[in-house]
Amino acid sequence: MKARKILILLAFAAVAAAFHFLDLGKYLTLESLKVNRTLLTELRAAHVFLFAAIFILIYIVQTAFSLPGAAILSLAAGAVFGVLQGTLFVVFGATVGAILAFLVSRTLLRDWVVKKFGGRMEAIDRGLRENGFSYLLFLRLVPAFPFFLVNLACGVTGLPLRTYALGTLFGIIPGSLVFVNAGASLAAIETVSQVASPRVLGSFALLGLFALLPTIVNTVKKHREGKA
Repeated sequence: MKARKILILLAFAAVAAAFHFLDLGKYLTLESLKVNRTLLTELRAAHVFLFAAIFILIYIVQTAFSLPGAAILSLAAGAVFGVLQGTLFVVFGATVGAILAFLVSRTLLRDWVVKKFGGRMEAIDRGLRENGFSYLLFLRLVPAFPFFLVNLACGVTGLPLRTYALGTLFGIIPGSLVFVNAGASLAAIETVSQVASPRVLGSFALLGLFALLPTIVNTVKKHREGKA
């Protein structure tokens, strides 16, 4: 079992090292996407199923290893596959990648995650234990919480895998749809931050608060019962 953990950790380290040493990040920029959009569209037309499978695999790896480039990949999905199919691929890839990151955190990185992010995880842990699904939806919808940190944090809590998977699946749909839809009109985008405008972020925050309503109601109810 210990040897298996070491091998998995080495595999993760190898992927992260390859990403940085090969400077793969230079391909995950808005400028690179605009330049190569025609080529990507032609490849997709020539190899429909293979291209889709490779794209999903890349998204899974990016999410599982917490590598940069999620926003560009989501824009690329819209630019190459269209809104409906692109959103489906992004949501599936991100969900599977997040589940892998969750499992790795739970089985291999528990001590490191607690030591590294322990102070920032106390509130997350408490919320997940009390109201797992609604609180996870809140974490996924509100941009203030980094996606990779939520993956790692959930792995070291008592949150069931099924609840985590469902909360992640539904929680990332709105954000994925926004970026994929923007990618479908790629020529109109000048910066990635333009997609995540204050209005969009505010809408996500409101959705997050709506998802947190059951938690708020339970808290108020317990407070009143305590007073009684």
